[in-house]
Amino acid sequence: MSATRPMPALVRLTLTEGRLFTRDAGTLFFALFFPALLLLVLGLVMPWADEPFSTTDPDLAGITWITGFTPTMLVLAIATVSFTSFPTLVATYRQRGVLRRMSTTPVPPWKLLVAQVVVNLVALLLAVVLALGLAVVVLGVRLPMRPAVFVLAFVLAALSTFSVGAVIAAVAPTASAATGFGMTAYFVSLLLGGVWVPLQVMPAGLRHVAELSPVGAGAQALSAAWFDEPFPMTSLVVMTVWTLVGVPLAAKLFRWT
Repeated sequence: MSATRPMPALVRLTLTEGRLFTRDAGTLFFALFFPALLLLVLGLVMPWADEPFSTTDPDLAGITWITGFTPTMLVLAIATVSFTSFPTLVATYRQRGVLRRMSTTPVPPWKLLVAQVVVNLVALLLAVVLALGLAVVVLGVRLPMRPAVFVLAFVLAALSTFSVGAVIAAVAPTASAATGFGMTAYFVSLLLGGVWVPLQVMPAGLRHVAELSPVGAGAQALSAAWFDEPFPMTSLVVMTVWTLVGVPLAAKLFRWT
C-alpha cells in the first residue's frame, strides 16, 4: 500500500489562508457581497439607472446607465480586495510576529504573497459572479459584447491592481499603516476608476492620468469589451506594465518584521 504523498507547502499555506479569510466576517462581507449590494442599490433606487447611457451615440442609446456603470463597479470590486483586505491582513501578520516566526522556516516570502493573492482572487471571482448574476437577473444588465476581451481585461485589471496592493502589503509595518496606505489608494482609485466622475466626462488632464493607472486602464478596457469598442491595446499594455513592475518589487521589498 503506497504512502500518501505530502501536500505541497504552497497548497497547504493557501488552504490555511483561505480558512482564516472566511473567519473574518467584515472582510468576507466587503470582499464577496459589497459589490453586488452596491450595484443592486444603485440599480433599484437611483432614478437614472434605467435611462439611456448615451443620447448622442446610437450604439449606446439602447444601453441603460446601470449597464454602463457595471464595468466601473467591477473595478471597484477589484480595488476593494486589493487595497483594503489584502494589505491589512499581511501587515497584521507582521505586527503580531507571525511573519517573524515564518522567517525561521524554509517558506520564502513569495509563497505567502502568492497564497494571499490566490485567496483574494478566488473571493474576487465569487464576488463578480454574484454581482453579475444578480445584475442580469434583477436589473436586466446586458453582458459584455466581447466576452474574450472582457476576460483578458478583467484578469489584467486584477493582477495589476493586486500588484500595487502587494507592494503596500510588503512594506506596511502595522495593520493601521496598511489600512492608511490602502484606503488612500482605494479612494484615489474611486476617482481614477470613474466611480465618482465617469471617465467619459473627466477633464482631459485627469483622464490621461486615470488611463495610466491600473484601475483607470481596467475600467477603460472593461468598458471597451462591454460595448464592443475598439480593442483596448493601450489599456492592456498599461496594466501589463504595472503587473511586471509591481510583483517583483513587492517580493524584493517584503519585510518579515
